[in-house]
Parts: sequence; C-alpha cells; structure tokens
Amino acid sequence: MVDYMYDVLVIGSGPSGESSAIAAAKAGKRVGIIENRTVVGGSCAHKGTIPSKSLRHVVKQIIHFKANSLFRELGDTRRLTFPRVLESAARVIPRQVELHTNFYVRNRVSVHIGDASFVSVHEVELVAPDGAKEIITAQDIIIATGSRPYRPDDVDFTHPRIYDSDTILDMQHTPRHLIVYGAGVIGCEYASIFSGLGMRVDLINNRDRLLSFLDDEISDALSYHLRDSGVTVRHSEEYESIEASEHSVTLHLKSGKRLKADAILWCNGRSGNTHTLNLGAIGLKADHRGNLKVDDCYRTELENIYAVGDVIGWPGLASASYGQGRAVSGGILGDVCSKLSNVPTGIYTLPEISSIGRTETELTQARIPYEVGRAFFKNTARGQISGEYVGMLKLLFHVDTLEVLGVHCFGAEAAEIVHIGQAIMSQKGEGNSIQYFLSTTFNYPTMAEAYRVAALDGMNRISRK
Repeated sequence: MVDYMYDVLVIGSGPSGESSAIAAAKAGKRVGIIENRTVVGGSCAHKGTIPSKSLRHVVKQIIHFKANSLFRELGDTRRLTFPRVLESAARVIPRQVELHTNFYVRNRVSVHIGDASFVSVHEVELVAPDGAKEIITAQDIIIATGSRPYRPDDVDFTHPRIYDSDTILDMQHTPRHLIVYGAGVIGCEYASIFSGLGMRVDLINNRDRLLSFLDDEISDALSYHLRDSGVTVRHSEEYESIEASEHSVTLHLKSGKRLKADAILWCNGRSGNTHTLNLGAIGLKADHRGNLKVDDCYRTELENIYAVGDVIGWPGLASASYGQGRAVSGGILGDVCSKLSNVPTGIYTLPEISSIGRTETELTQARIPYEVGRAFFKNTARGQISGEYVGMLKLLFHVDTLEVLGVHCFGAEAAEIVHIGQAIMSQKGEGNSIQYFLSTTFNYPTMAEAYRVAALDGMNRISRK
C-alpha cells in the first residue's frame, strides 16, 4: 500500500474536477485527481456532452446534405446506419482525452486511475484496476464525481432494446421506431437527433408542455418544430411498465395507452455518483438522487469536503461546472466565493435553443413594464445564405430604461449568439441598454446581426405607442 499526500485532492476529472484541480495547481498547491475510467475526461467527454453533441453535429450535416438540391442530383441514396453515424461522431473523443491529459501534465497535477472511497475526512482509499490499494491523504477534498442516468428498479436496462442516455451511444442497430421516455433537455435533444436520422420517434412528456422553464414562445417553437420533423409529442403521460421481447418493446402508460416500438430510450432524470464513495465513513449523506448539499462556497457539511458539478444537482451544465470548479478552488485559497448566477441555458436540439435572463411570464408576474423585439432568421441574409430559415432572436427590455432583461434564441448557432446579449446584460447602468445594438456596427452578413434587427423591431414598438 502506497501513500500519497496532497494539499487538494479532486475525485472526478470531468469539467468541474478538471477546472478545480488546475486552478489549485496554478496557485501553487500540490494537487492530485482521481478518475475511475482508464482515461481522463469524465462523463462529459465519454458519455455526455461531447459524444452527444458530436452526434448531433453529424446528424445536422446529414440533414443539410439531404436538403440541398445539388447533392440530391448526385443520386446518392445509400442509407446511413446509426452505428456508422456513431463511428463518425466518436472520432472527437480521443482528441478530447489527449487535450485534457496534457492539461494535467502541464500543470503538474498527479492523475490516479481507480475507484475512490472515503476512509476519513482526510483519507481516501483508491482501488486501482489491478486491485492494488492506495491511501491518499489531502487537506481539502473536492467531490466532482458527476452523475449518471436515473434507472428505476422496475426497468430492465440489461435488455438489448432498452437504453438510457449513456448506453444509447453504444447501440449497434438502427431502430425504425424509437420511444423516448422523458422530455427534459436530454430527451428533447435525442428526439430531434433520431428524428433527423429519419426514425419515427414518440416523445413522452410527463408534464403539460415541453421545457416549461423556457420562455413560452420558445417552448412552443420547439414543440412545433419537433412535430414538424416527425416527432409525436405526448404530454401529461406517465409510464406504468415496459414489456420487452426479442423483436420489440412496448411501453404501457397509466392513461391506458400502449406504444410499441423497436427500442426505448429512458431519459427521465439523473443521479449523482456518490453511491460508491462510502460517505457514511465521514458522516456525510446524499439525498434520494445521490446529490450533495453545499453552501455558497460549495462546501458540504464538513469543513474540508467540497462538491461541485452535476453531483450537487442544478444546473447540471458542463459550462457551469467549469465555473464552479474555479470558484471552489478560489474559496479554498481564501478568495471571495459565491455560487454562479446568470448561467445561460444551452439546449442542443435541432434547431438549438439558448437563453439568459427572465422570460415574459416572469416579467409579467413581477409587474415589470417590458417590450419585445424579434428578428426572424428567415429574414436575415446569413440565414438565407446558409439555409437556416428556422428560428428567431427575441429581446426583452424595460420600456422606460431600455435595460435588456432577457435574451431568448431559437435556431442555428443559438448557443453562440446568446453570449452577445449576455455580455451586454452584465454591464452596469446605461451600458445594459438595447441602444447598444442600435449604435454598434455588426459584420454583414452574420447571424449576430439579428441583434440589430431585433432592437429596431423593439424600438419601433415603443415609438408607435
């Protein structure tokens, strides 16, 4: 048994673990990190953000190819199988592993491969893949173990036709009809991806509308375009049981409906990866979904134990996890620490969605006088050139002060475009005004020019009153 001693030990090498480890190392701390896969990157690089968004990119290229009359003239009607599409999408993963491995090497962060479990508040046992055991000691320990798909006990995920959002990336057949149970962010993303591949998709939502945290107009647009692409969206439904055979799977709903398909993808929530950490040894307890409670500095109930990333629940975004990782290391080093706020939403459906700030419903409930400015992508030169006719940029601003209160985007490059609005919203005083978009020259033709168009539309509404 070999002992190691660090100032800071991080368990998990996903976005939050990586950023916290490197931030501490740059501050001169001796840092170690534990990863239970054979390579670094966490679920983000291997099962979550990177492979799913890479898959989406490939599918988007296929859709554009099929929609372009020039390519249709070539007469190429070969059918792409899902495994073949996956193979193309997976090429990015080794590059990500190499990139992140180099980050640790350059910053002299020691990487340990194996399963971690607590022995005491300062000691962690590491079981290596070959069974060897080590005790690693640290002054401060950061739990950044991420999350995994929630699996109810009465669903047989060992069946070859029942998948979750991790195992779907290993599917080796091409269903003609797929049921997606759960219409959260992940469910909506995969429903649009599989529909883009030409599959018949049933999307089961246990609420009365899609992604109700979004602005109503954006949520309605998503619902419309999913249906327009062939997805059957079923609201206010809950599963009762799943019956699977060699050739098909049948979803029984509490409403009495029975849906039969070639496979089912279960996307109904996630659980924090705390079940193997032996938290009982240090008197720490996770909630029913495996998540840990933390304060504004990401400290748990124990003075030297911290938690960041998906393992603390909302917002569960890779972008937020990077910021949380830097923040927790700053707190350990004595800097002012506070939880992240104003995190933009990025949803990689086809088309994608991104937003920041308040929605129309929230502003109405708060009795704030606001107006709306819209720019439709079909009316922009760049949208017409690139064939991105679907989507719009929506600005919400205060009628009197012209302060930008919310930015909501649906369509091509939404997750990129939203950052312009985010930057203006973060300014103080008159810097946060819709006037910025009117007095600033945007490159032409660009998708970003939609800000000028939306601002003009909004100001026209005020001048007509």
